[in-house]
Amino acid sequence: MRIRTPLALLGLTAALALAGCAETTSQSSVPTSGKIAASVPVADPVPAKVETVQIFNDVYGPVTDAGYALPAIPINRVNEKYRRQIVEFQTSERAGTIIVNTRERYLYYILSGNRAVRYGIGVGKAGFAWAGEAYVAWKQEWPMWHPPKEMADRKPEVAKYVEAGMGPGLSNPLGARAMYLFNEKGQDTLFRIHGSPEWASIGTAASSGCIRMINQDVIDLYNRVRPGRSTKVVVIQ
Repeated sequence: MRIRTPLALLGLTAALALAGCAETTSQSSVPTSGKIAASVPVADPVPAKVETVQIFNDVYGPVTDAGYALPAIPINRVNEKYRRQIVEFQTSERAGTIIVNTRERYLYYILSGNRAVRYGIGVGKAGFAWAGEAYVAWKQEWPMWHPPKEMADRKPEVAKYVEAGMGPGLSNPLGARAMYLFNEKGQDTLFRIHGSPEWASIGTAASSGCIRMINQDVIDLYNRVRPGRSTKVVVIQ
């Protein structure tokens, strides 16, 4: 089925409150007033049955990238279903589309021939979830991180990065790569698909609304994605 629902326009205050792209799982109370939803309910583009064709267990070793030494992921501690794999995936969406299933904690990159690459992801915690459509406007290797003021209010230890930003590095919450999502009007939604040093958060709802991935996986996805309106992102709840 085709998904035609545009990503709802974001109010500036709500968007800034949502899109810091980093949180800890220890926070006990999260405001829900900023939750972003599509303008109408979004149909589910994920087929009822998804069969694994190939699973990649040997792609999570140490990686040297742009001078940064990414450590190996202890893959035996990552649930097999969240490891990178090729799956059978019948959809009317064109190859190159990204489908994010937040319920199942999967991101699908659609290939030709009724297949997709599936990655495990971490998603927004309660009150920071969103759904709808966007597109990848641009992408960045080893990005800077600028937390919004609202996040600094909740976590004073990150306040120093609001203006100056946190430089690229192994501890940067955006990890090795970031892809920036814009809505149909060409406006930055402030949501990102990005890497994360917190590999253990994959499969959980722990972020401020962004889609986080294992660094080795986000590098793979980054290399596949061509920014532009043709790279549609569909997020379902």
